[in-house]
Amino acid sequence: MAKPNYQYEKRQRELEKKKKKAEKAQRKASGLPDTDTPDGNEDATESQPDADAAPADASDAPAEQAKPAD
Repeated sequence: MAKPNYQYEKRQRELEKKKKKAEKAQRKASGLPDTDTPDGNEDATESQPDADAAPADASDAPAEQAKPAD
């Protein structure tokens, strides 16, 4: 069995990163909005609930508030 060529694999990953970085720089220079958010939306805050909204029930509250301070 042939042993893996790790240097080749690493070089391919580096080239892919370089290509992606160059494409991103080109998009930024052209003035188009960046769409590299995890969910694909330009505004990632839309999918998150409002911070000032009350939780639906007590189980949604953070556990740190329920514990007494020592």
